[in-house]
Amino acid sequence: MSPDPSRASVPGATLARQLARLSGRAPARSAPPPADLLGDWLDWQRAVALSRALDLAPAEDVLAAADPSVDEALPEQARAVRAALEAAIADDARDWTRPLRPRAGEDGTSAAAGADAVQRHCQGLQRDMQAATGRLRGELRECLERRDAAAARLAAVDATMEGLLAPREHALLAPVVPALVTRFGQLHAREGGAASAAQADAVAAAPPDPHARRDWRDHFRAEARQLLLAELDLRFLPIEALLAALRTSRTDA
Repeated sequence: MSPDPSRASVPGATLARQLARLSGRAPARSAPPPADLLGDWLDWQRAVALSRALDLAPAEDVLAAADPSVDEALPEQARAVRAALEAAIADDARDWTRPLRPRAGEDGTSAAAGADAVQRHCQGLQRDMQAATGRLRGELRECLERRDAAAARLAAVDATMEGLLAPREHALLAPVVPALVTRFGQLHAREGGAASAAQADAVAAAPPDPHARRDWRDHFRAEARQLLLAELDLRFLPIEALLAALRTSRTDA
């Protein structure tokens, strides 16, 4: 039997799979599509708010306040924001598994120093993603509110759904940094000491071989980048949907 196209894969499945692989757990069984779960997530207060959003009739002065120049700039702004976040995640100019300023008497190679550096770096990227995507999402809703009645209703529904799904999103994204810190600790315990000794011997004997196996810290940073990029994809899903709605409303206008 052919698959039902309406039962699309759950957004965030890639992130969940990568988290499971990183932590060594078996991947979770496929969850039902969000549409099937929405009824369980909606309490009566959220259901009333969603109903009001669907029945929204925007004021004429709000619709008249549309600024085409601002509307046209938003898609390019979204692309620039995403590119900047991707560049920040991919930036490998320094080894961020080591502290910038080690404590007195330390060289920054200990497991504790590395775990703290990893946590600071990845939490900073998470905060940047959350702030940038939240701001973009709000600006796109404001733009849709000024388009027409249908677009304004969509903006209101998105605002309601953001509040409804925020706890679910937090539950999915909260383990990302702890999982990376744990992974770093595991690699450090398994390879850190041996790698440090081998590196010291190699430096003393000869220049490093450019074709040698990647250092375990390089491997860890690559894993972290994949996970953080998967988080970025998840955070941009509603933005991409609002951008598509904006393009549609512009075509219909």
